[in-house]
Amino acid sequence: MASPSGLQSGLSRQLFEIWCSDKKNACVIPGNVVEGTLSKTIINEPKEVTLMNGITTSLNMQMITIAYTGAFGVLEHRLKQILESVESFPDEESEGPTFRVHERLTVKYESEKHISLYWRSDPISDMVSDLVVALVLNISREIPKVVVESEEATKTEEENNKKVEKVIHALLVSLLGDVKFVENGKLVISVDGNVAHLDKQSGNVESEKEGLKERVRVAFQRIQNVVKPIPLSMS
Repeated sequence: MASPSGLQSGLSRQLFEIWCSDKKNACVIPGNVVEGTLSKTIINEPKEVTLMNGITTSLNMQMITIAYTGAFGVLEHRLKQILESVESFPDEESEGPTFRVHERLTVKYESEKHISLYWRSDPISDMVSDLVVALVLNISREIPKVVVESEEATKTEEENNKKVEKVIHALLVSLLGDVKFVENGKLVISVDGNVAHLDKQSGNVESEKEGLKERVRVAFQRIQNVVKPIPLSMS
């Protein structure tokens, strides 16, 4: 066993280059493969590969990939459910998978219980980072639930609900544009001069434009799926 798993350099790359032409050998890649790495290239089992010295040689060894399906994968999957641009990319400084959200926020897998987020602060990037943090907190709920009847527990729940509402509103603004609060938990959404009314409690949408009505309904449903707690069985 050797690292890094991307086979870009180090001991794993050296061993690969020594063993890759012999069909008696096998390469097992335990985890996601990132675009632009040798691992990504060889999982498609090409007939030849280029070594670090520039020489081309035959690839005869067996290729076995064990996909990473942990919490980081769940996080990436949930983000792709609602955001249009979530792309994996190679990072020489990171051993694990890395992806970028809307070309604004970089998320790096450091360990089973540690990820890093990098972004340049501005209103939209801050909103995206809030969303990612909210999802991470949902995924990482591994502490057993304890029922505590106290004002502090109630206060914490209220604060969490407020944060969720803030994230929902920010995402609706990002996806649809002009979103205003009205009474009884309802929203008025204006898009290109057309108006839709959204009831956050029931999810019902009213609008004279069927296209806008469906767009708001689908957007809100996806946002709800993203921000709701993730079952521990999926992590």
